[in-house]
Amino acid sequence: MALGLAAGSAAAGPPSPQCTPASLNNSALQGGSVTISPLPGSRDARPQTQISFLGVSARGLGAVSVIGSRSGAHAGRLIAYSQGDGASFVPARGFAEGERVTVRARLRTGGSTRAILDQFAVATEASISSTSETIHPGGPSEVQSFRSRPDLHPPVVAVSAQSPAVAPGEVFVAPYSGPGQAGPMILDPSGGMVWFKALPRYTFATDFKVQEYEGKPVLTWWQGGISVHGFGLGQDVIADSTYTDIAHVRAGNGDEADLHEFQLTPQGTALVTAYDPILCNLSSVGGPVYGAVTDGVVQQIDVKTGLVMYEWTSLDHVGLSESYEHASNSSAGSPFDFFHINSINLDPDGGLLISARNTWTVYDVAGRSGQIVWRLGGRQSSFKAGPGTRTAWQHDPRELPDGSISMFDNGASPAVAPQSRGIVLRLDASSGTAMLVSQFVHTPPLIADSQGNTEALANGDWFLGWGQVPDFSEFSPTGTLLFDAHFPVHTQSYRSFRLPWTGTPAHPPAFAFQPGAPGAGTVYASWNGATLVASWRVLAGPTPGSLKAVAQAARGGFETAIGLPSALGGPYVAVQALDSSGRVLGASAPALQPALKPGG
Repeated sequence: MALGLAAGSAAAGPPSPQCTPASLNNSALQGGSVTISPLPGSRDARPQTQISFLGVSARGLGAVSVIGSRSGAHAGRLIAYSQGDGASFVPARGFAEGERVTVRARLRTGGSTRAILDQFAVATEASISSTSETIHPGGPSEVQSFRSRPDLHPPVVAVSAQSPAVAPGEVFVAPYSGPGQAGPMILDPSGGMVWFKALPRYTFATDFKVQEYEGKPVLTWWQGGISVHGFGLGQDVIADSTYTDIAHVRAGNGDEADLHEFQLTPQGTALVTAYDPILCNLSSVGGPVYGAVTDGVVQQIDVKTGLVMYEWTSLDHVGLSESYEHASNSSAGSPFDFFHINSINLDPDGGLLISARNTWTVYDVAGRSGQIVWRLGGRQSSFKAGPGTRTAWQHDPRELPDGSISMFDNGASPAVAPQSRGIVLRLDASSGTAMLVSQFVHTPPLIADSQGNTEALANGDWFLGWGQVPDFSEFSPTGTLLFDAHFPVHTQSYRSFRLPWTGTPAHPPAFAFQPGAPGAGTVYASWNGATLVASWRVLAGPTPGSLKAVAQAARGGFETAIGLPSALGGPYVAVQALDSSGRVLGASAPALQPALKPGG
């Protein structure tokens, strides 16, 4: 495929950087069954890119030749995907910025062999500022503290509405940028803390939820740094029911995983987002000739090998003119964020539902070719907007089992609506119209300039995370507010969920002893992440091997205070976590309490 890379005039200075292909929305299908990334004809590949062949076994590929117009021939390895449906050619060295790359290979299928050709251009990376998201420390009253876990200081959670009719399940949030530590957090149905993972300062977590991996429920989240440009630079984490990390998933091709999406598939792959700032001639949309743009990237990653199986980029498929941002305000240090990808949803038919905040559009993308099938919203919508269906700066569109689409309609920023809302839309193919099925709004109104999600619950309720606004809420199918909670001001949680979860930590319970009357005191017990604890038992005795039960109390939240009698029988103390039947779930090691020693 001819790239048509010549641009600008040879009369003065270097040619202006070109980042968009000669034609948009090209098919990535090569040889009838193989999807190649980077997309043929693209101009936005990174220097560290691998060449991905999806849809053929590694044994069906041969005679792979990769030649850069400046860097010459590239040696490398052809590495198979763990699913057996493709392979990546991983070059031994990177490509040169601005060069053309020609890829040739032989595809063997059955008894026939045919040639594959892929030509693409490597972009020139933009050097942008790395300023981090601001942290607002707040005051001591806005931060939780625990005697048994003095290392944990999450923000306070205030519950303002609580109905017994809420759906079952724990609440999953990931507070950051406000008082206390940042990190993934599980809350019980009443808003009390169950689990919290404290992250280092300026390391944040987003998109914390329960997914399935290798047939088992797991916790997943993104963690890393969040730039003031509105995207993340980090990695995705998978942890099992003992809260032990079992995989760290990184973006490929020189990208870093972004905060907006981490979705596991039944095939053992992961869909991730990434942001790639590159130089670009933006004169066609009123920007500088030597400007920069932020490319929105979707990658399918083989979790076991870390290889990029497939890559979809916004610049290959969407015109710069679709954006509601203004290129005239951009520079090389602050690129034109024309697309701002913020979610991916894997549809039942294998297609992808991709949301772009800054084009106000949801794109239905064919699973194998990457072509856009239809648009919902924005400047080129495939559907007429019925009453109440216009959205702006939206997040989190998901296809529901009946084919309707749920999403979080921010309506800002800047504000073009009086409040943010959760909505459900039905797309009528016969009339080409989008119709409003239901909407969920908060009283008093909330308007979230960024982030947010709308989750359909199994019992028909809806759970909304308000993103930049520190609230999360549950609504009945008719819109009645059933649950409402919030963090301190300035705290954000990118998404919020209510999901079923059972956790038994790999680490033992913790406790702290506070002396009281002579020979007595109070034990404070906790077990970070344990979901089945119903009560606590305190053991004491003269030696670690001769402990007896001396007190018991029902679980009283994340940390339970248990008063001890005056005669414990010895200075060694331990705690046991019990389930509702009295079975021991876990126990601490015995610890010497000097205050309980005779004369201590």
